[in-house]
Amino acid sequence: MGVSKTLAAVCIAATLFLTGSDSQQALSSPLGKQSQTLGPLTRRPFVLATLAEAAAAPAGSGSVQKAAPPPQAGSQSTVQAQSVSPPLTQQQKNQQQRDQQLIDAVEQAYQAGVNNYRAGHVEAAKANFDYAVDQLLMSGLDIKNDPQLSAEFEHIVDAVNTLEMEALKQGNGFQPHTEPTPVDVANDVTFAVDPTLKAQAQADLKTTQSDLPLVLNDYVASYINYFTNTKIGHNTLVNSLTRASRYKQMIQRVLADEGVPQDLIYQAVAESGFQVRVMNGRGSGAGGMWQFMPGDAHAPPRSAWYDQRFDPEASTRAYGRYIKFLYNQMGDWYLAMAAYDWGAGNVQRAVQRTGYADFWELYRRNALPEETKNYVPIILAATIMAKNPKQYGLDSIVFDPPLITDTVTTNYSVDLRLVSDIVEAPVQEIVALNPSLLRMATPPDESFELHLPPGTKAVYLKRIEEVPVDRRKSWRFHKVAPDETLEEIARSYHVSPKEIAFVNQLGEATDLTGTGSLIIPVSAVANASPSRSTRYVAKRGDTLVTIADRFNVSVDELRGWNHLRGAALTPGHSLYVSEPAHIVAPHGSRHSKMRAPARAHATAKPSTVKTAARSSSHTKVSHSAGTPTTTRVSSTHAASVPKGTKQPSSRP
Repeated sequence: MGVSKTLAAVCIAATLFLTGSDSQQALSSPLGKQSQTLGPLTRRPFVLATLAEAAAAPAGSGSVQKAAPPPQAGSQSTVQAQSVSPPLTQQQKNQQQRDQQLIDAVEQAYQAGVNNYRAGHVEAAKANFDYAVDQLLMSGLDIKNDPQLSAEFEHIVDAVNTLEMEALKQGNGFQPHTEPTPVDVANDVTFAVDPTLKAQAQADLKTTQSDLPLVLNDYVASYINYFTNTKIGHNTLVNSLTRASRYKQMIQRVLADEGVPQDLIYQAVAESGFQVRVMNGRGSGAGGMWQFMPGDAHAPPRSAWYDQRFDPEASTRAYGRYIKFLYNQMGDWYLAMAAYDWGAGNVQRAVQRTGYADFWELYRRNALPEETKNYVPIILAATIMAKNPKQYGLDSIVFDPPLITDTVTTNYSVDLRLVSDIVEAPVQEIVALNPSLLRMATPPDESFELHLPPGTKAVYLKRIEEVPVDRRKSWRFHKVAPDETLEEIARSYHVSPKEIAFVNQLGEATDLTGTGSLIIPVSAVANASPSRSTRYVAKRGDTLVTIADRFNVSVDELRGWNHLRGAALTPGHSLYVSEPAHIVAPHGSRHSKMRAPARAHATAKPSTVKTAARSSSHTKVSHSAGTPTTTRVSSTHAASVPKGTKQPSSRP
């Protein structure tokens, strides 16, 4: 499946809706994993949040959630609302009607996308999602301050982000695998206490060193028996502990920094089994190693470009701070863990109702839901077993090696495929090292910690300087192989040899002898003269937003170049999609690569403010409330071409 970029216009406005929280969340679990009512609760195995899951659900199953329509006149909810609020004005009624008509149209396009994805028509699905977002962005309505439109926008943005990253991973042949956690497999089982095993555990506990208070009772002993003497229980715990070693050093360092017990690392056994990109399978939205809800007040930052819930260190630091906050409220580590699972407000009410600020008393009095009653004993069982591996058959585990990376801070957008080229590592590895990225690139004009394979920082910093900043989201880096010709390289990237020669200052010669590497301008139009403007013929379904995104320009620029006033386009309409690029071929050695293009970039015309209706690869996204600032730097390096320029299957 070809990999192409979906609508980047959502990047600006999405942050207005993806990072909010409300005061009620401070008293609830960051996971939102449980109902507020008491009673038995179950978990499904954790799975990745992919659009494929939503698409596989039957119609009406609730996988695709619509924004709630306004109440109909004369309904019970309307009558009740009127008793406490003044009646709606005619203007407000008209606004509600316009909102609902827009939401219905957006949902129709969204559902068409889901159906196309289900049928395997990925490109058609992307077009449907682009059209859905276009309708919202081009409506002229105040999306941010309209609750219905805000909810609808976030819903569509999440779908677009999920589809894009999933399609990219499939295109790269990289599909993360998820497994059930120990809590998943043990939550609904009832297992007897093995007296011999319990006696062994009691003896072990006397010599076990832990900075977390450890208790052994029948509840804990039953889970030790389950994880020791059942195949599924034992294998699930083994798999979790195998992965834990990748992050153990980092987690214990961060927990020590935050002043909480380092043995709280074993709470991640219950939460995710140390799977960093896992999503809660019950559709709660909780995700990452520590299963934070998006937008929760205690969750790490999230935007249209990244979700730090999936970054191991960022999410661990957020967990350390939040569990410390809960402990300060509860005064007890077991109650703090229960509050993390069920919500602080729920645990506090259970304490007030029973008069016991003790987890085991709440357990015995059935003041906790079943999942939370099991949650703490499972964590304690895993802790005791992990700290005494030989006694429980865990001494033969082949642990994953610790995760070691180089890290560079970017404040520009760089495509992960270019990173892969530069550091000479598979793109799958770069993606895996940066699990928080929702797109195949770092965010533009915003600091981001980009993780690289160990030992590659110096070569990255050296080689990335050869690529102009505004081209790092599209250009590529190529190491020249012996006997490789310029024509062969150009053909493999679907660009013209002239463009490669110009960017790399090769002059008239095409002999690559002595040339170790090349910068590949994959966004250059094949056989196009740099002094000519590029035109595009509008097709059915095209809009100014989608065309602007495809050619990496702004909607205002398209309107200016083509003297357009409205947003409507007629199929067959020929449009200018770039301004003339006045380039004089530089002179000098072909071994002093990129010097002239770099000067051209430095002397490019001043930045122009872009419309907030879309975003290019040079977008600055603000996490604070208000309208984000977006700017674009014009470039005269090469003419623009569609972002979806096909790459040969032999290259990621």
